[in-house]
Amino acid sequence: MELKLIIQSDQQRLELFGPTDGHLRMLQNELHVRITARGEMVIISGGEPEVRRTADVLDRMQKRLLKRGSLNPKDVLEILDQSKNQIRPERDEVIEVFSSKGIIEPFTKGQLEYIKTMHRNDLTFCTGPAGTGKTYLAVAVAVSMLRKKQIRKIVLARPAVEAGERLGFLPGDLQAKVNPYLRPLLDSLEDMMEFGQMRKLMEMDVIEIIPLAFMRGRTLNEAVVICDEAQNTSPSQMLMFLTRLGRGSKMIITGDITQVDLERGQTSGMVDAIRTLSNIEGIGFVELTEADIVRHSLVQRIVQAYDQKRQPLRTNRDPMNGMVS
Repeated sequence: MELKLIIQSDQQRLELFGPTDGHLRMLQNELHVRITARGEMVIISGGEPEVRRTADVLDRMQKRLLKRGSLNPKDVLEILDQSKNQIRPERDEVIEVFSSKGIIEPFTKGQLEYIKTMHRNDLTFCTGPAGTGKTYLAVAVAVSMLRKKQIRKIVLARPAVEAGERLGFLPGDLQAKVNPYLRPLLDSLEDMMEFGQMRKLMEMDVIEIIPLAFMRGRTLNEAVVICDEAQNTSPSQMLMFLTRLGRGSKMIITGDITQVDLERGQTSGMVDAIRTLSNIEGIGFVELTEADIVRHSLVQRIVQAYDQKRQPLRTNRDPMNGMVS
């Protein structure tokens, strides 16, 4: 198979191909294809799967170059590493958002199944290690539904549990105190719409980012409601959150059950809910793994190293609540 790509910018070609076409040689050696650069045209030759994967890698290299303004061999190796588990989603499996990105695509089979599960169910639980896109994809689905006018509101909530640090004596008002807990949700949101638009929607109360405790007593209709870091809820908090689900709404609950920051001996509300609700129709459950990590390639290796370190403890430990049996 032969595929031709056009790279129009001279400067972009120099950065993309690398010094003396070093980046292209890396792709050839890793992906077992032949790459020929002729002016603004790049010709990829080889087997069909290898050619298509090479085209995808070049596309992601271009996107990273445009976003960061530079591209080095480490970036190329990281993109190649991520592409090993990459899938090609169908048209209806991409997520439309407000930003210049236009669409967000799943990188892995696990992420694709996560997106499908969120679309199929009004309540979805997603567990998995850091870097698997649990929160990011949940926020993306919410923003996409808001764009399509399928909902009227997005509510993003987190339990205010300290991960081994004491933040209660920080100066400032309530918003200043809870901001460290809610910042990751804002980061995801800012990546999907223009800053001014996001602020306007927050001022209009169309997008609400709050500590979980502020959910009590509310019923949320025609909304996507996301609970992030849900492994740090208590069973009573989780029940309170689950019963906020209103008409025409969708609820997504994400967390890493291996990273519970509750007091020793306290059961995680997320773990308790997964056990309690596992047989109820209309509720989706997704478990992402190290293979779905799409951050820096080192994150995957870090998670694997800590997972191996915990292995000896698992023979005497209940993996669903971290309690020694």
